[in-house]
Amino acid sequence: MLNHRLLYQRYGDPASVLQRQSVPLTTRENSLLRVRMRFAPVNPSDLIPVTGAYRHRTTLPAVAGYEGLGTVEQVPPSHAALLGQRVLPLRGDGTWQTYLDIAPDWLIPVPDAIPDSLAARGYINPLTAWLMLTRWPVAGKHVVLTAASSSCAALLGQWALRMGAASVTGILRSPEHAPRLIGWGMMPLLADNLTEIRNACRRADLVFDAVGGALATAILHFLPPAATLISYGLLSGAPITFSHGTARVAKFHLREALPGLSIEAWQHAFRQLWQLLPTTALPEVQIVPYREWREALRLCGGKYKVVLDFRDAE
Repeated sequence: MLNHRLLYQRYGDPASVLQRQSVPLTTRENSLLRVRMRFAPVNPSDLIPVTGAYRHRTTLPAVAGYEGLGTVEQVPPSHAALLGQRVLPLRGDGTWQTYLDIAPDWLIPVPDAIPDSLAARGYINPLTAWLMLTRWPVAGKHVVLTAASSSCAALLGQWALRMGAASVTGILRSPEHAPRLIGWGMMPLLADNLTEIRNACRRADLVFDAVGGALATAILHFLPPAATLISYGLLSGAPITFSHGTARVAKFHLREALPGLSIEAWQHAFRQLWQLLPTTALPEVQIVPYREWREALRLCGGKYKVVLDFRDAE
């Protein structure tokens, strides 16, 4: 039996350095479960390590992919009840492969009511948004989001309103996304309208920033001293300049938050997410056969959430 995988042995442009390989499936360790992958999303966060941005955290060769959905095919006797269960095989090897062996404690069971297309993308952005909202509560507060049309910010905005935020303002680069934000109850602002951004930030309590660079630096300058800016991304490729403003700045990165989660807290978080996600507006899914992975990379970041299909990988 073969394991089909998308692997990189050097850093660089993902379309150039990723390789499709088929290798003999190794013997499963007795303490681990074997999961047969079904779907695995293609996120920008999956591609960043391939470029070498986190090379101090990566050992080559490495299989790409952080999240996905699979079915348990082999188990140790102690976990026989999980056989055939749909699961998220997380915090192990890369998910862009047909088989994964993983420790049972970190496996996330998927409730029957959650469809495959939703479960497969139930980790990176949802957990990031949920952990930030629990670390920085939003009830009664005025919230500002940058990159408000991005997947994570869309979750932050919708869930912040459910959790009692007084208002949510979303900063966008393109006006085409404004109607969607309005439909969710948010106030959209264009990123080049610094006057309106200044007015919104002067009354803000919390800013969740995924952009960094000049925009975040300007926001920091506008914020009142009691406000907090949470930096969780640098889509601009540039850091925040801290020479202006007196508001607090905090940083959040999912990879750095995970070691602090106990197994109980990890499982609890997903129980909450399975309740939130079915009633949350999410982008439509575009499923791409894993053999067409280059096309999946090309489509990543567009209108749809791109998902690799490993079901027919033989």
